[in-house]
Amino acid sequence: MEWFDPNVISSSLPEFWRGLWMTVQLTVFSLAVGFALAIPLSVARVSRNPWVSRPISAYTYFFRGTPMLVQLLLIYYGVGQSEWMQQQWEAGNSFWLLFRNAYFCTMLAFSLNTCAYQLEMFAGAIRNVPHGEVEAAEAMGMTRYTALCRIVLPSALRRAIPPLSNEVILMLQGSAIASAVTLVDLTGAARNVYSRHYAPFEAFIFAGLLYLAVTFVLVGLFRFAESRWLAHLQPRSASAKQD
Repeated sequence: MEWFDPNVISSSLPEFWRGLWMTVQLTVFSLAVGFALAIPLSVARVSRNPWVSRPISAYTYFFRGTPMLVQLLLIYYGVGQSEWMQQQWEAGNSFWLLFRNAYFCTMLAFSLNTCAYQLEMFAGAIRNVPHGEVEAAEAMGMTRYTALCRIVLPSALRRAIPPLSNEVILMLQGSAIASAVTLVDLTGAARNVYSRHYAPFEAFIFAGLLYLAVTFVLVGLFRFAESRWLAHLQPRSASAKQD
């Protein structure tokens, strides 16, 4: 086909693989950091103490109510390039030097964004844990902390698998904005191939296929997780009920 030259893809495969690896890194690491932060914050989110729950509610409202691209640009070009931050660099404060690094700023923005979504998912799942499970834990003499760790959180995390799968896929696709701060992810690699060969179809179609392949793998993993840990919540068939 005249409009599609496979030689453009074959000659650019190393660049696509490096971009794909950067995309996978950003997605996995930000989701892991967001998950680690979301667990304790989700517990605080459902607290009846407004001094604990309201600041977290404001945090999630901001990060879920503004585009992730805006958040990334604010951190990299706003915080990272502010006069106060530059003074910290000149003073030799090593921690603040991280804000000069595009990878760190991107990871920070992605992690804070996905944490906001994940903690609301987990908070909703915690609220929906059947009260009978909590009462059974109390009847067995468990403290509130023990019941939280052994009953409430495991049950809530299992119920949060379906919405979490959507967040993982959206995070993968949202990572395409990393190229806005000079990182060469999969989308950035496709843009570089396009600018070098003037071949938009080859560059972006192949990048889209790679995103589709990774998404297909993620969907398969989450379907396996649902069948493994949510089987008891699936409606039983009529024949199974008769047995």
